[in-house]
Amino acid sequence: MKREVATLAGGCFWCLEAVYDELKGVEDVVSGYMGGHLPNPDYRMVCTGTTGHAEVVQVTYDADVVSFRDLLNVFFTIHDPTTLNRQGADVGTQYRSAIYYHTPEQKAIAEQTIAEINASGIWGAPIVTEVTELPKFYPAEDYHQEYFVKNPNQGYCRAVVAPKVAKFRKAFFEQLRA
Repeated sequence: MKREVATLAGGCFWCLEAVYDELKGVEDVVSGYMGGHLPNPDYRMVCTGTTGHAEVVQVTYDADVVSFRDLLNVFFTIHDPTTLNRQGADVGTQYRSAIYYHTPEQKAIAEQTIAEINASGIWGAPIVTEVTELPKFYPAEDYHQEYFVKNPNQGYCRAVVAPKVAKFRKAFFEQLRA
C-alpha cells in the first residue's frame, strides 16, 4: 500500500466528503479548515468569511488504487472551478476552489490538470482554482464529520449534497467502492 494525502477545497466540505467517501482507494476523509490567518478556527468563525480559511477535506488514499490525478478528475467534475469564492448559493472565501499540495509532484499534477482543462474549454470559463502549498490543517468539529451519512434528510443535504453524490456516482461508476 502506498498511502498519500490530498487536501482540497471546493465549496462546502460536506459535499466533498460525501463523494470521496465512496471512491475506491480512499481510506479516510476528514473535513476541516485551512488557509486562513486565525489559529484554531471553528465553524462559526469560518462562516463569517473573516478568518481567511477555506472549508477543505483531507483525503487519505492508497495511491496504488487511486491516483492524485484521479482525485482531481473527481474534484473538477463535482464542483464549479470557474466561480471565485462561490459554489452555488454558498458565497464567500471559505467556499473557494483550492488544491493544497503536499508535494512538488502534487503541485505539478494540479497545474498540468488545470492547464489541460482550460485548454479543453469544457467549463467555458477559466479555472480559478488556486494551487497553494499546504498550510496548517484544522479538523472541523465532530458533528461535521460524515455529515451527509448522518443527516441524509437534512435540507441542504437533500438539495445540494445528494445531487453532487448522484452526479459523481454516474460519472465514476467504475471507481465506486464495492
